[in-house]
Amino acid sequence: MTDLEAGASRRRMLGGVLGGIGAALATGAVALPAEVASATAGPNGEQGGKRAPRPVAPVNQEVAARFGPEYRTLPAAVAGVDVEPLIGMHTVADIAARRKHMIDYIWKDAGRPKTLPAVETGVTGPEALAGLTGVRRIDRLTVPLNYRVTAKVYDLLPRKAWNRRLALYHNGHGEPPDTMLRTTQALLDRGYRVMVYAMPFHHWNAQGIEDPKNPGTMLPGPSHRELPPWESAAFSTLTFFLEPLTVTLNHAHATYRPVSTEMIGLSGGGWTTTVYSALDPRVTRSYPVAGSLPFWLRPASPKPSPTIGDFEQTKAAFPGFYAAQSDDFLDMYVMAAIGEGRGQLQILNRFDDCCFNGVSHRAYQAPVRDRVRLLAGGRPERGRWDLLEDATHDDHTISPHALSVILWDLDTTNVKT
Repeated sequence: MTDLEAGASRRRMLGGVLGGIGAALATGAVALPAEVASATAGPNGEQGGKRAPRPVAPVNQEVAARFGPEYRTLPAAVAGVDVEPLIGMHTVADIAARRKHMIDYIWKDAGRPKTLPAVETGVTGPEALAGLTGVRRIDRLTVPLNYRVTAKVYDLLPRKAWNRRLALYHNGHGEPPDTMLRTTQALLDRGYRVMVYAMPFHHWNAQGIEDPKNPGTMLPGPSHRELPPWESAAFSTLTFFLEPLTVTLNHAHATYRPVSTEMIGLSGGGWTTTVYSALDPRVTRSYPVAGSLPFWLRPASPKPSPTIGDFEQTKAAFPGFYAAQSDDFLDMYVMAAIGEGRGQLQILNRFDDCCFNGVSHRAYQAPVRDRVRLLAGGRPERGRWDLLEDATHDDHTISPHALSVILWDLDTTNVKT
């Protein structure tokens, strides 16, 4: 979601939760409490000794009737395109090499940081998280970054017995807190420890930044499209987006050692989830929502047209980072899914009122899924990837249905505790 679109998203704040639940009711799909209940029958999703089926929901026909044929048919951009050559990951060695390239670009050959955050225990969380229940304690993790910027991350301990799993939730460009609260609450209720992240210069990370031309002089917090003056051969502004994840995961692994790390992100947080789960294999399961489309399909997204993504998603901003002969995002989907116990479920909203909507993703769903199966040797415990097309609503959100599928996938993932 772009900074310009963030204002429209804020105006939807009051309708966010009710709209998502209303959409599920309108389709005949079960509303959130029942969906969650069906996915929580047992520690591994079992019901009466059997594994619960994946939740399904029909297309919301009332919503679909308001949209044209471009929201149900493949666009002309996919005609004659062979997706296979656009996926550059053919071997595990390819993944390792690409991951090294990403890390070298972001941290300028210094490797992923091994530093730890400053930790304050038992703090009062930000207002955006005030509605959560079942929280035993909140710790604030502060990550120092360049140009006098810091990132604050909130580490929430559940009141329920901890299930030894850590979930990372990443919000986007100013999205209202309803989706963040709904998702975080569901994870806490399952016994997850949850770290909650905000984008640079948004929510509780709103702050100033040091003038790159006049050290010591502070400037107002920039929009992401205003970051080019800080980008240089010696420093990448991508660290503002990705270093907080690395440093806070360092803390988790050095202290309470989770048995798995799951990552969920919406919009800009969905982009962050896509990129970070590709470059750090410590993330086991990832769920990017409304966060990206491959570069070759961006112009085919019906609304807005074209969907190019924010500053951090564009080749023009980071030509050395997005530099593959193949499609960078297709490669990252594969990279995030391969490894022992790893996998990714990409979620795109067909009628999303912001970003990455339509059905063009159907062109790459099977090729990416099959490439991951091939690299995993047909063994899902060594890697799996799939895509959920959510047509139950027309919001820029993680809908109740999508959340139920995420929770089902987490519940049925075989994690040794």
